[in-house]
Amino acid sequence: QVQLVESGGGLVQAGGSLRLSCAASGRTFSSYAMGWFRQGSGKEREFVARVNWSTGFTYYADSVKGRFTISRDNAKNTVYLQMNSLKPEDTAVYYCAALNSRLKPNYWGQGTQVTVSS
Repeated sequence: QVQLVESGGGLVQAGGSLRLSCAASGRTFSSYAMGWFRQGSGKEREFVARVNWSTGFTYYADSVKGRFTISRDNAKNTVYLQMNSLKPEDTAVYYCAALNSRLKPNYWGQGTQVTVSS
């Protein structure tokens, strides 16, 4: 089992920044990568970004490329999502996920709300 706890969400004005954190515990070595996903009201959950635990390789959705940065601290078993130049359409519940070698989520965090006002 892997436990994931997100933090750092909140309310911010358009153009502002937030940093989300995801602390992982348990059998973290069983995860291949970590990802961030989001789900807006009335929308399906969508991929945002992912980072490989060992190599640090990152990949982003086109909608956030150039604005968001995912990073990891292996010593702390923590993954971050730095979000800059936020837009109202970034408003969503953001979820952290532990990904397997096929890049499919095995475990989910409880989510943290991000609201961007115009």
